[in-house]
Amino acid sequence: MLKTMKSIGKGLLWFITALFSTVIAAVAGWILYSRKYIRHHMKLNPAVDADLKAYTSEHAGRINYYSDLRGEGVPLVLLHSINAAPSAFEMKPIFDNFRGERPVYALDLPGFGFSERSDRIYNPMLFQIAITEFLEDVVGEPADIVALSLSCEFAGLASNHKPDLIRSLVMISPTGFRPPRLSSAAEAARKRGGKDAVYSGLSVGVWNRPFYDLVSSRPSIKFFLNKSFEGLVPAELVDYAYMTSHQTGAQFAPTYFLSGKLFTPAVRETVYAVIEQPVLVIYDRDPNTNFEMLPMMLRDHDNWRAARVSPTKGLPHWEQPEKAFKEMQQFWNEI
Repeated sequence: MLKTMKSIGKGLLWFITALFSTVIAAVAGWILYSRKYIRHHMKLNPAVDADLKAYTSEHAGRINYYSDLRGEGVPLVLLHSINAAPSAFEMKPIFDNFRGERPVYALDLPGFGFSERSDRIYNPMLFQIAITEFLEDVVGEPADIVALSLSCEFAGLASNHKPDLIRSLVMISPTGFRPPRLSSAAEAARKRGGKDAVYSGLSVGVWNRPFYDLVSSRPSIKFFLNKSFEGLVPAELVDYAYMTSHQTGAQFAPTYFLSGKLFTPAVRETVYAVIEQPVLVIYDRDPNTNFEMLPMMLRDHDNWRAARVSPTKGLPHWEQPEKAFKEMQQFWNEI
């Protein structure tokens, strides 16, 4: 019996050792492959066929943006989402639909697209400042904002910080409407510590870029975009996401996002609830968030309204553009 137990123990130890060695070899192989064979400075074409300009924010660095200023009326400013591979390309259908009718701007937010991708601290405050300084220095008059997903939180922060710069907000599939979780101060501190630990682990120079190369691979991009579409994902959206994620420094901002450090705690109560401007939420189903608390916001705040554009899964302006544009235009006409 004792010999049998020893034999099983040796076999188990051999298996664990072999498995560990295989994992280490696979990780080392991927790191080597990432460094030698994956291009991290691909040619990046403009996201939309429009003037591409650069603005240097005092606090947020270089911000590149697209503009079409042929139209007249209230300026329209478009803010893409935050994920592993976003850019102004996500807002292309809206830009193309309203260009010529009114002044339209589409930003590449800090850390993405053609904007500065330096190794620095990325947090909600950085994005808030980027938006407010752009509105103040470039747009120069109150604008209508259309933001997508997590960027709705940044737009909300900007509207509270400098309300005179923003006339209205359209939030497409906004984050921040999940039911709150009751937790103690100790639990909240533990969660913050967990995010810091995740970031510390992901940001280690040896594997930071190789890990991001996995996340931003074509199969990974297709997988996550497929979750956001009822139908087929447009090939052009996949292609541009892949190109924009294969630029020098492309890993820095997404590492903060993947660590959960770009979300504002209790954003519904601390940010959304104090917005004074008219707000339109366009939504349906979204695999990355839910809207359970949206009815409460609509009930308690007269300046909020919502339009469900179905069937969509997070990107209604791509899947049901005419419906989405109609809701936007009706909202702006009634302000």
